Amino acid sequence: MSTLVEASLIAADSALRTLFAPHRASRPTPVATTLEAVPGELSASDQALSGALMRVNHVGEICAQALYTSQALAARLGPGSAQEREQLARHLEAAGQEETDHLAWCKQRLDELGSRPSLLNPLWYAGAFGIGLLAGRLGKKVSLGFVIETERQVEAHLDSHLDLLPAQDHASRAVVRQMKADEIRHADEAQAAGGMDLPTPVKRLMLGSAKVMTTIAHRV
Repeated sequence: MSTLVEASLIAADSALRTLFAPHRASRPTPVATTLEAVPGELSASDQALSGALMRVNHVGEICAQALYTSQALAARLGPGSAQEREQLARHLEAAGQEETDHLAWCKQRLDELGSRPSLLNPLWYAGAFGIGLLAGRLGKKVSLGFVIETERQVEAHLDSHLDLLPAQDHASRAVVRQMKADEIRHADEAQAAGGMDLPTPVKRLMLGSAKVMTTIAHRV
């Protein structure tokens, strides 16, 4: 019971910090390449577009925090030896720490663009936490498989944003490129750790849910 209480308190603390506390990245904010060193002038419409796209990315990172926290919680309370459970939980938490960098970078860029996070972030967090908890309770292979598919879909999503972001918004593009590289690595690491390939209907359901979230977050 003490393990359940302790893990639940950690999860609650993570939720409060994700939603309401300032975020500090452990790595410097990605910067534009030498050829992009001179920032381009953004028109009002381009600035609004960049703000909307970075708000969507910020929502994605809110959800990533919820997913990794809930999956780590489920791992610690799941079957297997204490060593195996802790190893899986630490794997998920390490990936989650890099997602915290993404969260801080996106918020910084939103501030620079004069934009704001989604007003529905608590709702997004709660929904993602529930999904992650369910995936985690289904065992290591499913939990890591869920990480793989989530990160692959995020990779494709970030690719689309690199196409949509104004060409002269070098700062946002640098952040998105680094986020994409990290997501690819997280998926590869989860696969190497034993994650399974999820069934196609599950992948489609995940994709549809993400589409609803990103469409709403683009505006609200």
